[in-house]
Amino acid sequence: MAKTKLKIRRLVTNRIRVTKNGKLLRRQAFKRHLNASKSKNRLRRLSKNVAVKEVLAKKLRKYMGKTLKTNKKKVVKK
Repeated sequence: MAKTKLKIRRLVTNRIRVTKNGKLLRRQAFKRHLNASKSKNRLRRLSKNVAVKEVLAKKLRKYMGKTLKTNKKKVVKK
């Protein structure tokens, strides 16, 4: 049987950013609402992007397909 081609998951490409070195970054949870009860320190910490665990990153790279290569910005020399 022929191996079927994976569709690129738009959900993954919208939520995850790829760094120059190929690491995957994601947003943290628990910062959407009910923020008044959370400390400013905690909210600041939650607003930062964090790296995806490598075990999950392998699966996500597979889902993202060729968009990994096109996501990187090209440097234009003048």
